[in-house]
Parts: sequence; structure tokens; C-alpha cells
Amino acid sequence: MHVGMAVIFQNTNKHLTDRQIYQNDLALAEMAEPMGFQSVWSVEHHFTDYTMCPDVVQFLSYMAGKSKTLRLGSMVVVLPWHDPMRVAEEVSMLDNLSGGRMILGLGRGAGKVEFDGFRIDMGESRERFVEYGEALLQGLERGYMEYDGKFYKQPRAGIRPAPFKSFRGRTYAAAVSPESARIMAKLGVGLLIIPQKPWREVEKELGEYNRLFQEINGVPAPKPISAGWTFVDTSAERAREMAMKYIGGYYRTVLDHYQFAGEHIKNTKGYEYYAKMNDKLAVYGDEKAIEFFAELQVYGTPEQVYGKIMKIHEQTANKGFVPVFSYAGMPHDEAVHNMTLFAREVLPELKRFAVDEDVDCAEALPDLRFAQAAE
Repeated sequence: MHVGMAVIFQNTNKHLTDRQIYQNDLALAEMAEPMGFQSVWSVEHHFTDYTMCPDVVQFLSYMAGKSKTLRLGSMVVVLPWHDPMRVAEEVSMLDNLSGGRMILGLGRGAGKVEFDGFRIDMGESRERFVEYGEALLQGLERGYMEYDGKFYKQPRAGIRPAPFKSFRGRTYAAAVSPESARIMAKLGVGLLIIPQKPWREVEKELGEYNRLFQEINGVPAPKPISAGWTFVDTSAERAREMAMKYIGGYYRTVLDHYQFAGEHIKNTKGYEYYAKMNDKLAVYGDEKAIEFFAELQVYGTPEQVYGKIMKIHEQTANKGFVPVFSYAGMPHDEAVHNMTLFAREVLPELKRFAVDEDVDCAEALPDLRFAQAAE
């Protein structure tokens, strides 16, 4: 199994300066390759201390220079907040700098504070994501951008530096709602699973996505990649205590950032699934929701953590797992211990676990033929 790690640059409660948070999380990221992790990831967010990585590709470019073999994953680039032409250039530049090590993760966003900050109507996000995603993925295969849609109109322009190999089979998207999973199948991208709803729902939606992907593209869907907030300790009791404190604390920041209980969710086109989450929050309350989220994640002794990751694999057939080791104001030395114990006791066992290989999507998907700098 492929095993990466993610840093999110979260400054919960502002106990440290933003600069110190960056120093701490960069230190973790730079430990990844020597410890045997195969990829490093981060996630795009803006304007608050929820997470402070406004430019994922810039961070990954830094990590490209700090490593020799690490794959470089975006979890995710939020397309509605960007000009697709600029995304294509930045992604192609990183891939050229790193020798083709990028894993491209895309998403559409759900934070009102961010859409408001960029002066973009959140109700347009799904349509924008589809258009921007089509334009970007076509452009990266063809070597030039050209698109004529409702929201995005791009006259033909070459991508420089030119993409030198296909992004098919190494592009993923986060899909929380069932509708988004259908969109990802049509775009021909794999799924990035961020645990936040019952696994039985995830399994059901994965089955529908896999069926649609095969029907639309004529080949099996790529195996998903799963991420998870992780805490490992030699003591099962302490691992649970810390999980409730820090993983639970992280979900409190999710509720604050996304304002799932806000009235805007009920009235925003494309976020109907989130409105249902709003209803559940009203019934069960924040504390139950926080405990539920924590139980979806991965914590325990090394043996328990390995078992939970294997259970996720049974439910999703994921080919990769990306743990997050530092979050919600966790002290840096605790995060280092967390990551180090995982790397020593769990990582080698996961890497020994064989997963089925994907079909080569770059060869199999018929709708686009890669042509470097075709003009």
C-alpha cells in the first residue's frame, strides 16, 4: 500500500505565531522521506487559522526541492477559486521541476468565508468546478488550454512549461456528496476519501461511482486514496484520550470554519447534502458529531491503527493512506512522537501489504490523446 503523510498548518487557538506553526509543520514534512513515507500532501484554505496553506502547489514545490523521491499531493486545489489557465501552468511547472512526481487533487470548496473572501457566489461552485475541471484536465493532456463554457472562456493558449506525461491515473478529487461522486466519474478522476460520514454510505457511493466510471470511461475506476486524522500511542487508553482531545478538537474547528449549522447552507445551490448534515447537527448536537467524527479516524496502539487502516481498505479497496499527524493545537513534540511511532511500527507493515494495481488510465481512457504542446 502507498503511504503518504499530510501537514495542514493549523493554528488552533493561536497559541503560537503563524511562523512557528510553519516551522513545526515543515519539520514534520521534511521528516517524511527519511522515515519512509512515499508522498507528502497539504490542503488549500484561506483567511483563517483553520488551515493556513493558501497555495498548495507552492508548498509542494518547496517539498520537491527538499526531497528526491516523495510524490507531491494536493489535497486539494479548490478549482472555483482559481483561473484554470494559471492552475495548469503551476501544475505543469511543478511536474517539470519534480520529474513527474505530482499527484493532482481537486475540489470545489465548502467554506462560505472563503467564497465571500474571493467574491465568488458559492451557489455557482458546482457548475464552475465542472467547467474548470474539464478545461484543466483536457489542457494537461493536450498541452494547451481552450474552452468555451458558461463561466469559463479561454482562447487557445499553450501551457508552458509543457506537460511531459499524462495526469490520467494520478488525478483525484474530494467528493463529499453523492452528486459530486457522479461528477468525478464523468471527469475520469479517482476519489480522495476524507472520512466524515458513515462507512456504509461511503461504500454505497463508491459502488455507484465505480459503476458509472466503468460505464462512462470503459475501464475500471482508479482505486481511491484515503486520508485520516491519526494518533498512535503504545497505550490504548492514552491514544483514545488524545484522539478525543485532538481529533475531536480538530472537528470543532471544522464546524467553526464551515458553519454547517448556518442558515446559508440550507439556501445554497449545490450544497443540499450539507444541509442534511445541518439537520443532523441540530438533532444530535455538536458533542455527538465530534465524537462520531473521531471514531471514523485512526487512533490506538500500533496494532490497532494497522487494523483500522486494514478495515478501511476492506471497505474502500483504497490503494493509499495519508495520515495527518499534527492538528488542533497538538504540541509539536507530541506530533513528532505520533509520526515517529507510526513510521516505526505501522508504516513498514502497510508498505508490505499488496494492493491490486490500477488499469493504466493514461493508456485506456479514450476521449483525450496526450500531445505535448500540441499547437
